[in-house]
Amino acid sequence: MTTRYFFDIHNGDGQMTDDVGMLLPSKADLPKEVARIMSDIARDELPYSEHRGIITVKVRDGDGKSVSVGSLTFTYEVTAE
Repeated sequence: MTTRYFFDIHNGDGQMTDDVGMLLPSKADLPKEVARIMSDIARDELPYSEHRGIITVKVRDGDGKSVSVGSLTFTYEVTAE
């Protein structure tokens, strides 16, 4: 049985609430989907000029109950040669 989950994102620009959600076949699929979302945001949206960022994805079920949360911290340094 598939369940609709909602993925609310906070990436430093404030929170973006997911009003559409995504159908997943199992709760066991959540870690992979959260990782995919965080990777996409890190690649496409983090302000690399600041050399750091934190992405948080909070997952809710159809009743609005929080079921999981994931976060990713990105840092980048230039080292002297």
